[in-house]
Amino acid sequence: MEDVKQLLEWSATAIEVGTVLILVSVAAFGLAHFLFRLSREGESAYKQFRNRLGKALILALEFMVAADIVRSVALEQTFANVGILGLLILIRTFLSWSLSVEIYGHWPWSKHEVRPQIEEAGS
Repeated sequence: MEDVKQLLEWSATAIEVGTVLILVSVAAFGLAHFLFRLSREGESAYKQFRNRLGKALILALEFMVAADIVRSVALEQTFANVGILGLLILIRTFLSWSLSVEIYGHWPWSKHEVRPQIEEAGS
């Protein structure tokens, strides 16, 4: 049983490390792309960089929730651990929704056909 818990802990850690690597690579490549396009496109390049970084953050938050769930399986099943997991998921979900509203201009569950600002600027 301890081997399974150790495997789950390593899996959660691997998800978290992968998430950090994704964020760092998206930020680095996005920044390089932004700086390359800044002189030609100005504000449009900034909006595109901002939207890409926001989408990467949303993806990272989803991965972090997955890592928390995997890690909670490895821990003792107590009300305190479940409460902490619920609080972490609630905070990360709120952050994800806030970023989604910032990027798309509507709530994630809305079916509005609002395009991201960068597409409007590029059209």
